[in-house]
Amino acid sequence: MSTVKESVEVDVPVSVAYNQWTQFEEFPNFMEGVEEIKQLDDRHNHWTTKIAGVKREFDTEIIDQLPDERITWRTVGGDTHQKGTVSFQRLDETHTRVQLAMEVEPTGAVEKAGDLTGTIDRRIKGDMHRFKEYIEKRGGESGSWRGRIQPGG
Repeated sequence: MSTVKESVEVDVPVSVAYNQWTQFEEFPNFMEGVEEIKQLDDRHNHWTTKIAGVKREFDTEIIDQLPDERITWRTVGGDTHQKGTVSFQRLDETHTRVQLAMEVEPTGAVEKAGDLTGTIDRRIKGDMHRFKEYIEKRGGESGSWRGRIQPGG
């Protein structure tokens, strides 16, 4: 299992950064290799990715979500194994630190090689920087979901 951490400071208020992150179906706009995400319900998303020519489909479950603070998820279906948390820290009225911490267990020769060479780490860091560009260029969120999901709930 590899752990990847990256943070970016975005020039938008914490609620704008958080609200945009809840728009999972928008992730292909800034996440490399993510072809499609379908939000199934408040807790579940179905992902289709294609990375290094390998197409994968899997489901994720949000296990903890607190508006303007954090979203934690894990995979629940498919052969991809990951879990992670994205957290949001208000720096001032118009600046937010967005920090992502993910645990990824590569499967298959291509993913294991990508992990060893740092490709997975670079891709995730690139995704965070593209999120910064995406939200700052938009100037506002494309939608929001401000519900609370509690662990074990």
